[in-house]
Amino acid sequence: MKLVISGTDGSDGAERALAIAADLVKSIDGKLLIVNVSEDKFSGADLRLLEQLQVSEGDALEQIGQRILMRARTIAQDHGAVNVETMSGAGDPAQVLIDIANTKHADAIVVGRRGHGELEGLLLGSVSQKLACLAPCAVLVIP
Repeated sequence: MKLVISGTDGSDGAERALAIAADLVKSIDGKLLIVNVSEDKFSGADLRLLEQLQVSEGDALEQIGQRILMRARTIAQDHGAVNVETMSGAGDPAQVLIDIANTKHADAIVVGRRGHGELEGLLLGSVSQKLACLAPCAVLVIP
């Protein structure tokens, strides 16, 4: 095992999963790729606020993603991961992670059981459930 992907949305569950992914990578002297995927989900109130601030949705999503990835990198490094890269994506989080895993020939994907979209995950099927069924590699789901 050389490459582990950790998907993060900045939630507590994602950060727990990231810590475990970092510990795993440290123990195998592997590489950790931290991925944040934006889904373009702003509420009406959020969109009005962005308009008042004269900030585009794309710029706001990019800023949020970069902050999540900066924090994630710090968590990974605090857990001893040395070879850490970050990446952003857009679209369906499960599909983006699957595509990256295929392209990069990942050995494992580590994600939290629930992220920010808890209700949606209960109704439509969560990212972790989709990954467990469709990923081309091992999937570790952290409660």
